[in-house]
Amino acid sequence: MFESLINRLRGKTPGPAKLPEPDERLALGALLVRVAKSDAHYDAGEIGEIDRILSETYGLKPIEAAKMRATCEKLEAQAPGTPDFALLIRQTVDYPHRLEMLQALGRVIDADGAHAEAESTVLKEIETMLGIDKADWLDV
Repeated sequence: MFESLINRLRGKTPGPAKLPEPDERLALGALLVRVAKSDAHYDAGEIGEIDRILSETYGLKPIEAAKMRATCEKLEAQAPGTPDFALLIRQTVDYPHRLEMLQALGRVIDADGAHAEAESTVLKEIETMLGIDKADWLDV
């Protein structure tokens, strides 16, 4: 603790904390964040909905869900692209659960009360990458 303080006083700051390797849980969270940000408007309603989804889906307490979302935000910002997250989910999550994830993505899009074409575009890309049959696509 004191070493950290002394290093900061000397102008030595630690590098950014290393992010965990994404698994299907973090990949879903990152996709939720990506969809929420797709209209260039990321607000408290969307953040709250993401936290609720993570809490419900993974049985997390509110603080745990918020911490997970914060990690997912960092992963989303540094991630190379949506296909990587979608492929990880497609390879590790069965079809019925991917449909549930799709419903969660729709909830995030609806959370701010506004609908942007960019959100629909990102959602359609994700549906394709997740291997969702067109008959099961969301109508947003």
